[in-house]
Amino acid sequence: MNLLFSVDDVWDTLTSPLFVVIYIAVVVALMLAIVISVIVNEKRFNTFSARLGKSADKAEAALKKTTGSRFDALKKLDAARATMPKTPFESPTLREFTEAFRNYAAGKMHLYYDIDTIREFIAGLAVSRIIILQGMSGTGKTSLAFAFGEFLGNPSTVIPVQPMWKERSDLLGYYNEFTKRFNETLLLQKIYEANMREDIFVTILDEMNIARVEYYFAEFLSLLEIPDARARYLDVVSDHWKDDPEGLVGGRVRLPDNMWFLGTANNDDSTFAISDKVYDRAMVLNIDRKSEPFSAPAYRAMPVSAERFVQLAADAVRSDPVAEETVGRLKQIDRYLYDNFRISFGNRIMKQIYTYLPVYAACGGDQTDALDDILAKKVLRKLETQNMTYRAADLESLCNFFNEVFGAERMTRCLNTVRRIARNG
Repeated sequence: MNLLFSVDDVWDTLTSPLFVVIYIAVVVALMLAIVISVIVNEKRFNTFSARLGKSADKAEAALKKTTGSRFDALKKLDAARATMPKTPFESPTLREFTEAFRNYAAGKMHLYYDIDTIREFIAGLAVSRIIILQGMSGTGKTSLAFAFGEFLGNPSTVIPVQPMWKERSDLLGYYNEFTKRFNETLLLQKIYEANMREDIFVTILDEMNIARVEYYFAEFLSLLEIPDARARYLDVVSDHWKDDPEGLVGGRVRLPDNMWFLGTANNDDSTFAISDKVYDRAMVLNIDRKSEPFSAPAYRAMPVSAERFVQLAADAVRSDPVAEETVGRLKQIDRYLYDNFRISFGNRIMKQIYTYLPVYAACGGDQTDALDDILAKKVLRKLETQNMTYRAADLESLCNFFNEVFGAERMTRCLNTVRRIARNG
C-alpha cells in the first residue's frame, strides 16, 4: 500500500466543502464551551463572594457585640475587678503555716510528706519565686504544688509544657493579624488577675524540662532578678491601643510579686538537662520517695496574703540571722571547693543561704540541717557537671573536710551527695 500523499491530494482534502464544514463546527463548539465555562465560573465566584460577604458581615456584627478590644479576656477581668471577692486572710506563724499545710495535704487530699520536705518547700518559697520539684515519677511532685494552691484557697494554675516551646509567646500568647485579636493564654490571664489581688498565686509548669527552660522562660528568669518588683514588666504587644485593658502599660503587663512558679522535672531520656542558669536562680526540692501515711489532726485551708508571707520571711531573717560561726565555715568550704574543684558559691547562692536558713528554722527546723540541704542541692550538684571518674580520692578528701568543719557525719546530705557522685563517676 502506498502511504505517501502528494501535495495536491492534501490540498484537495483541506479545501473540500465537507472538511470546511467540520472545521467550522469544531471551532464553534470550542467557543461555546469557553463561553459556558466563563458563565458558570462567574456564577460560582459571585456565589462565593456573596457567602464571604455574609461571613464578613457576621464577623463584624460579632465584633460589635464584644468589647471591641483585642484582649477580650483581660477586658472582662477589668469589668469584674469591682466585684472580686475579698479573701479573709490569716496571720499564722511560719511554723503554724508549715504544719497546717502538711496536715491539710494529708487529711484533705491524702497526700503524705515528711515534715522536712514541707519545711524545705516553704523556706524555698521565701527564697525564690521559682521552685523546681524534681524526682522520680509518681512521688507527688505535681500533687504537692496543686495541694498548696488548694490550701491557700486560690487553686493553682497548671500549665503543661510542650516539647516544641522555644520562646515567651508559648507562655503568654500572640497577636493574630487575621482576627485582629490577641491569643490570650491562661497564664497571661492569671498574671493580669494577680495584679488585681493580694493572694498568693501558684503556677505549675508541669514537666518543665520537656523543653529547654532557658528558652521559653528566659524573660521571666531575667525579670525575677530585678530587685524592685514594681519594675518587672513583660512585653505583650509592641504598641498601645486606646481600648486596651487598664493593666497593660504601653503594651506591657507587670510580672506580679505575688506569683510563684513551681516547675516539676523528671530526669530521664525524654527530657532536657536543666542548665545552671535556671538552677542558680531557682530553689530545688527533691522528692524521690513516698512518705508513710499518717493520721492528720484537724485540718483546714489557710489563706495567707503574699505580703504577709514575705513579711514572715523577713521577720525570720531579722530575728534569727545566720550565725557568724556558720559564715566562717561557709568561707572554709567555699575556699576548699574552689581550690580543689574550681566551683564557688557566688553572691546569689550566699544571699539565698542567708534567707533559707532562718526561714527553715522558723518553720520548725534546724539551721544546720537547712545548710546541709542547700549546699547539697545548690553547690555540690555542680560536681556532677565535671568528670569525676578518676577523682574518687579527691571526693573522699572532700567528705573528710566536711567532717572536720561541721563534725563527723553531721552533714549527711552533703556526704551522701559526694559519695553518690563518686560511685557514679
